[in-house]
Amino acid sequence: MTELRTLGSSDLAVSRLCLGGNVFGWTADRNDSFAVLDAYTAAGGNFIDTADSYMNRPGNEPGQSERIIGEWLAARGGRDDVVIATKVAHHPDFRGLAPANVKAAAEASLRRLGTDRIDLYYTHFDDESVPVADIITALDELVREGKVRAIAASNISPQRLADSLAFSEREGLARYVALQPHYNLVSRDTYEGELRDVVERAGLGCVPYFALASGFLTGKYRPGSTVDSERSEPRLAGRYAGSERSARVLAALDEVAAERDAAHATVALAWLARQPTVVAPIASARNTEQLPALLAMHDLELTSDDLRKLDAASA
Repeated sequence: MTELRTLGSSDLAVSRLCLGGNVFGWTADRNDSFAVLDAYTAAGGNFIDTADSYMNRPGNEPGQSERIIGEWLAARGGRDDVVIATKVAHHPDFRGLAPANVKAAAEASLRRLGTDRIDLYYTHFDDESVPVADIITALDELVREGKVRAIAASNISPQRLADSLAFSEREGLARYVALQPHYNLVSRDTYEGELRDVVERAGLGCVPYFALASGFLTGKYRPGSTVDSERSEPRLAGRYAGSERSARVLAALDEVAAERDAAHATVALAWLARQPTVVAPIASARNTEQLPALLAMHDLELTSDDLRKLDAASA
């Protein structure tokens, strides 16, 4: 996995698979998280995604993912060899995008990560109670202070994204370089259309989250089956099961995976990586055994027939 791609208009060069840190401190303990990070970077990966709220769930402390990544960086060194992305707006102590909150949350993330800068700082969820001018100005100040290298957005409407970009251009301030949307084979409607049009026109990089639909696209979570995993709950992988589209996609994945002798996850990620604007899908692994199927997306060249089958099933 040696190929790097420039993320939007930034100077960030990132690997084609972004490693999701949402499992660190949740389904992956510190040792497993270190092992996954070691294996990913040893394979040439350099793009690590987290958030200040990971994992804000019962029995978990928000910020654990950042803290584990920070401990790994301290133990392994090589800070300049990785691109660390984190997010603001959803930590229980730092909700929303009021300027003072954005700055305080960034400082807290820097402490947990044990670093002097965040490479890519996302607004995790848009806060429409705050004008885009205030949000962009606060983010710009972090960039000017050297605490953030580039800024990006997630979970934002096409109009608010366009307004944010226009304000940055008009005022000469830091500009979003990427968008992190919910996008995968069974969730295409929200991104494909007006939102993707804005991304294309502005030259942003798309870094999709839930690239494997919370694990549903691994093929493990099927109607009538029981999987001993926290991801099988209704609001995660379970929410994709049962629809006609999901059944069609699983059938197409079964067929393509068998024909190509590849894992379902590999096929699903390879399809997503081929979509317009996509720079690097995000996928997570709770142990090193799950990582090879994700990394294999780089070596799988889907044929036009493969793409046709998957497109038709997921349309």
